[in-house]
Amino acid sequence: MKNIQILWVDDEIDLLRSHLMFLEERHYSVVTCPSGQDALEAVRQQSFDIVFLDENMPGLSGLETLTEIKQLNAALPVVMITKNEEESLMEQAIGSKIADYLIKPVNPNQILLCLKKNLDHSRLVSEKTTANYQQEFRKIALELATVNTHQGWAELYRKLIYWELELEAIEDSSMFEILESQKAEANQQFAKFVEQHYPDWFGTSDAPVLSHTLFREKILPVLEKKQTLLVVIDNLRYDQWMALEDVLGPFYKKEEESAYFSILPTATQYARNAIFSGLMPLEMEKQFPKWWKNDTDEGGKNLFEAEFLSAQLQRLGKKIQWAYHKISSLKQGRQLVQQLKSHKDNDLLVVVYNFVDMLSHAKTEMEVIRELASNDKAYRSLTLSWFRNSPLLDLIQEAQGMGFQLIITTDHGTINVKQPSKVIGDRETSLNLRYKTGKSLTYEAKEVLECKKPALFRLPSIHVSSSFIFAKNDLFFAYPNNYNYYASYYRNTYQHGGVSMEEMIVPFVVLSPR
Repeated sequence: MKNIQILWVDDEIDLLRSHLMFLEERHYSVVTCPSGQDALEAVRQQSFDIVFLDENMPGLSGLETLTEIKQLNAALPVVMITKNEEESLMEQAIGSKIADYLIKPVNPNQILLCLKKNLDHSRLVSEKTTANYQQEFRKIALELATVNTHQGWAELYRKLIYWELELEAIEDSSMFEILESQKAEANQQFAKFVEQHYPDWFGTSDAPVLSHTLFREKILPVLEKKQTLLVVIDNLRYDQWMALEDVLGPFYKKEEESAYFSILPTATQYARNAIFSGLMPLEMEKQFPKWWKNDTDEGGKNLFEAEFLSAQLQRLGKKIQWAYHKISSLKQGRQLVQQLKSHKDNDLLVVVYNFVDMLSHAKTEMEVIRELASNDKAYRSLTLSWFRNSPLLDLIQEAQGMGFQLIITTDHGTINVKQPSKVIGDRETSLNLRYKTGKSLTYEAKEVLECKKPALFRLPSIHVSSSFIFAKNDLFFAYPNNYNYYASYYRNTYQHGGVSMEEMIVPFVVLSPR
């Protein structure tokens, strides 16, 4: 163990000799000071791991010394020791970012526990987390061999995310690599599950909630109880939601969290239009040909979400007051925050927020974002940083003050792609890197989920002979022409449209205002 350097500041330090001997016997090095002024000089001259600081001293008080120490070294943990149990003093000390607070008389074991909590915390947590995951690894491996329901896959995916977030906080990279390999194996098995069961999910009672049934089955029951702000964050993965969750704690409490399944392709024009229309793409094309656009059609593919929602509400016989906003810029977000009071009488306010989708595209196109979001951990961190400083958080705070309940969900997730898969198609083949639709497609059959009859997946056909293919695992499609260039350009970028847990198993969360 590293030789821990302790600074103990107390004007009655001679009375603490037994404590000092106790620590030195356990190989801690202790420097003592009788006053705040001496302590500041010691901090200037020497590096310490922690400071024990008496609150009541002549000259500089403990709180004054604390302030000065923090100006010299903001990261140095300081433990305040005092006879005074007044709440105001405790609040002052805590507000000054003390590491801990002990009430005199302290015994040696209290000091030892305090040291372990503040200095050995990372090591102890790391060891405990590693041991727990090693136990859980066997259970997850067993589940991977037996899981065969959509409920089971949603639960398994959430479990893998939980351990990913736990392990990323410790320094044992070997455990994280094991988890990554377990996730990769899970995605292989998940693709087989989807391939086997997906066509049977339409019109059966055992189907999961899908994009086109989300509004009717999950959103409608919530908004019938209370005014609702529905926020659809494009491209929000389940792990990103878990990273954002704590930020909402002061304003909203979670009432429900569940997973639903994005339809294929896991792409905005298919999945988000399905949410608002309550229809699968094939039905949208037949019933609303002016609003639905196929991949090869000119123009925006999600320009009629409000119209789709209006038609769905009418079909469901729901006469409610509602409004729809799509936010794609900082300016639009700020404008909506300023205008929120004008929606105080709405039963439903729908906000589609496009930032995470723009972030994933920016990672592909901008070198600086590639550096900032080099892996899933960094991608989550960047999303969290955006959310903390976004108009969306301001909007949610304002909505809480107005008594709106909150639903946060998404249309699909995204996956960090690693390996190219060769595909050949004609000029009318769609451009997405995780799915292709067109005629005369040539591809590696084992690397894709094939849909030779789009109607089985409730998808429209551009031509009579059109088919769809969906990339599995972490693959992305690349054409033989300039293959090496495109393989290098798109590797380690975030894409969507294919078959993976990250893209298909996405969050649906209901929160009530505090």
